[in-house]
Amino acid sequence: MLIIPAIDLKDGQCVRLKQGLMDQATIFSDSPAEQARHWLDQGARRLHLVDLNGAFAGKPKNAAAIKAILAEVGDDIPVQLGGGIRDLDTIEACLDGGLSYVIIGTAAVKNPGFLHDACIAFPGHIIVGLDARNGKVATDGWSKLTGHDVVDLGKKYEDYGVEAIIYTDIGRDGMLTGLNIDATVRLAQALTIPVIASGGLSSLADIRALCAIEGEGVVGAIAGRAVYDGSLDFKAAQDLADELGG
Repeated sequence: MLIIPAIDLKDGQCVRLKQGLMDQATIFSDSPAEQARHWLDQGARRLHLVDLNGAFAGKPKNAAAIKAILAEVGDDIPVQLGGGIRDLDTIEACLDGGLSYVIIGTAAVKNPGFLHDACIAFPGHIIVGLDARNGKVATDGWSKLTGHDVVDLGKKYEDYGVEAIIYTDIGRDGMLTGLNIDATVRLAQALTIPVIASGGLSSLADIRALCAIEGEGVVGAIAGRAVYDGSLDFKAAQDLADELGG
């Protein structure tokens, strides 16, 4: 079970949002590269980057910060990026720049043909982010709610050949209220590809609950606000996950 620290980028800074609201941003670091080094030193085995400006603009906007993070961590651990990735040229540039995975969210819903093409062109490197409220998928930086069911889309994207699904419960993101374990399990049980949980991770009890469902295909969780404000110790969380998973 991987606990994956998130580095959310807004205007070149490392921030955290509440429920995806840009006006609810808390700045945690002026140096995303130093933050990446901190998580690496704490034992992180993957990093999750989100270009928040890019998610709203429709194209990456924090290129300098992303480049600095990749230069800091080198080849030590894989790094994945989401936010504004909506064409094949952008994916190619991301992977050529040193990213291991790109996360496609809004474009996967609005332009499934693009996602299909991306899976063919870059096999093994495409992750889909399914962000949902009450089981329905949201797009455009979570600002628009669709009528699409999470499980139905997950099955469709699995057929396309995506590497994994990141499932985020929008209502819990940044709120420290605990992961939506039930919804995450439902999605994982419907798929054969790995599912990564996101939104609300807040305690070691969440880690125990996650490890209990690892056999269903849930392979990791994104850690955000809790590991930044200190309510969850990242190293202790990963150590517990390793112990229970072992």
